[in-house]
Order: sequence, then C-alpha cells, then structure tokens
Amino acid sequence: MKIGVIADDLTGANATGVRLTKQGFQVATMVYYDQPPFTEDFDAVCIDTDSRYAKPEVAQKRVKKALENCIEWKTDVICKRIDSTVRGNIGIEIDAILTQSGEQSIAVVVASFPDSGRITSGGYLLVNGVPVQATDVAKDPVIPLTQSYVPEIVQKQSDFLVSHIGLETVLTGQKAIVHAMKQQIDEGSRIIVLDAVTNEEIEDIANAMAMIRDYQMIPVDPGPLTAEYSKAYTSGGSSNKKIIVTIGSVTKNSQTQLHYLMEKTMVKPVYVDAGKLATLTNTWEEEVNRAVSSALEEMKRQEIIIITTQSPTAENLNLKEIATKEATTQDYLAKRIADGLAKITRIVIENSNFEIGGCFSSGGDITASLCSIGNAEGIKLIDEVLPLVAYGQFIGGHFDGFPLVTKGGMAGDKKAIYQSVKHLMTVSASKN
Repeated sequence: MKIGVIADDLTGANATGVRLTKQGFQVATMVYYDQPPFTEDFDAVCIDTDSRYAKPEVAQKRVKKALENCIEWKTDVICKRIDSTVRGNIGIEIDAILTQSGEQSIAVVVASFPDSGRITSGGYLLVNGVPVQATDVAKDPVIPLTQSYVPEIVQKQSDFLVSHIGLETVLTGQKAIVHAMKQQIDEGSRIIVLDAVTNEEIEDIANAMAMIRDYQMIPVDPGPLTAEYSKAYTSGGSSNKKIIVTIGSVTKNSQTQLHYLMEKTMVKPVYVDAGKLATLTNTWEEEVNRAVSSALEEMKRQEIIIITTQSPTAENLNLKEIATKEATTQDYLAKRIADGLAKITRIVIENSNFEIGGCFSSGGDITASLCSIGNAEGIKLIDEVLPLVAYGQFIGGHFDGFPLVTKGGMAGDKKAIYQSVKHLMTVSASKN
C-alpha cells in the first residue's frame, strides 16, 4: 500500500506526513516536485510542489509532474494537501489532479483542522471561531482572502462543478455521508466540500469515502482527512486480516471504551464467564474451550474479534468468598482469569484459518499473561499510539514478531481502544 500526498508547501507536507506516521506509515517528504519518490523503505511520500504562491500555469505544471511521479511509483491513494486557511491555487491544483486522474476521480474537500482551531460549518471556514476573511490571513500580501465560504473559494478557481454537504448530514453518520456524496456525484459534481467541526466527524467522512469504491476518492485538506482516509482505505483493503481484542480490565473506563468500539464497528463480542475462570475446577478448561469455539466461529463473520469478560449481564465476583471456598488466594484467582483470557487468545490465533494482523490487550495482568502463555521473552517497543498506549511486537516464543498494542485499564478516553485497533489494522494493511 502506497500513499502519495501532493502539498503546496514544505511545512504543510511535513505536517501531513507526521500525521501519517501516527497511522503506522513510513513517510518521507520530497523537497523537489520533479524528484521521483523513493522506492524502498517508505510506503508514503509527501511531495512539496512549492506552488501556493506560484502563477496558475506553474502550479498546474508542478502538480501534474508530481502526480505523474506518484503514478509511476504505483501509488494506491493520492491526496492533495492544502493550506489550513485555504490560501493558494486550491481549485487550480485540484483540477490538475482530477484531469490527470480521469473521469472516475472525485475530490473531497474538508478544510477543517480541529486540533488547530480550524472548523467548517455551513461551508464557512472559521479560525478559532472567527471567519477566515476576518483574520490576519485576509491581509496576505500575495493572495489576500476576501471570503470564507469554501465552496465558492474553490469554484472560482475550478472548471469542475463544486457542491457542498452540510454539517447536518455529516452529523447523521457514515451511511448518510455516503448517500449524499453519491447523490452529488450523480448530479455531476467532481469536487465535494464537506463541513466538520470535530476529528470524529472527519473520521466518519474518511470512512464514508472508503466505502465508495467505484470512484477514485481524493482527499483535499490540511492533513486530518488525508491521515484518516489513508487509514480507512488500507483497513478496508485488509478484510482477510483479523484483529484480536482481549479485554480483562473491569474499570468503568475500559467498559466505556469497549462500548465505543462496539458502536463504531458493530462487532459482536465473545463474552467469557469470569466466574468459570476464577476456579481450580474443570470449568476453567471447559470455559476456555467454549470461548475458543465461539471466537473461531465469529471470525468467519467479523474482522475484529473481541474476547472479554465484560458481559452486560455479568455479576461482580466475590473473589474473597471464592478463594475461601477453594482454599486459595484472591490473587491466584485473578491470575486464573487473566491466564484464561490469554489462553483463549493464543489458541484462537494458533487455530485461525485467517491471517491475524495483530492483538490488542487491555490491562497489565492480561498483557503479562499473554507473554507468559505465549512463552514470549518480552515486547519490542516500536511506537506510542496514544499516551500510555504502546505498539510493539512479541519477542520470542510462539508469536515472535507478532504485532501487539497494550493499554492500561485506566488509560485513554472513550476512543482509546477503537483508535488502538484502527492503528493495528492500518499497520497490518500497510504490510500487504
């Protein structure tokens, strides 16, 4: 999988490239627009055409050359990086890409960059709540801005029909966005501008774009949409790779994160009875075997397999009472639960008829048991997915080199598990 980003300036190219690295891509910035991309070690390149303030015919020529190099490099996804305050030859450069890419190409413009205070609503770009034309950008000595309505800014420079999809549709979700984009395409639009005020809305737009496979969808933005679409596109292309999610943490935070993952992915979990694992009797082995069978069956239908004790109907265990009855300790029973989840995970991986792209674990005890049950010597740390969320690979044992993301039960906001799983999906897809 290869990603090509055509940027109109160097700092913008770098900014977008950094966001792609956070999605698991190996990225390089090309400082010369006519320089062929590197052929080794990288799966994404950001090409600086230095065309923001160039004459229209010069900008068009540079973008065309950069696109030709991307095509020669066999790029799967083409992206257009624009200024976060919509300065420059935006419509002209979009037209150059659409013309070169053919009639089945569609440009999707999302000028929002929420982390930098840029949002779009009603088609208008606001910078920290102020229309862009009322900011210092309006005083740009080369290309001053006199309006804030993004569709019109683009349309003035473009020969293609530009349409707009409002926030009310975007907030409705991915299916509504897909329907709206297809309708605009059917009506002849080659450039579609969408509103977004949060990163989650940008992610929904990206996922909706990835669902439309009849056209070459080209993200046009300051960076967030490019990163999310690249992730969504590569994830969509890896449907045969499965991700195992093992959650044993019983904190309220991890429960919220699990529910968010389920809502976003519509995945049906494999619930494990913790009570049948918190024992020294034969029910431990029986529950492990039952859960393995259920997980392998669900794997035929789902890309993500959730193995968890967090059933909505599960009752809180009184480990002290059970420990007294079985003449053992509470700590040992807790370890039996963690080892049970780890063994289920290991057997599922070993017996899967599908390729496994990676494993996510929530809770330090679960991760420790995964290492123990898998005979791993340790974990090679590669990246930080989120604060307190690490990506790495098992060292030694049954799963040497196997990708893993680990998270403490209290770490992260409600999106943490979902973002961790998406990271694994992106990394595994980029290795296809």
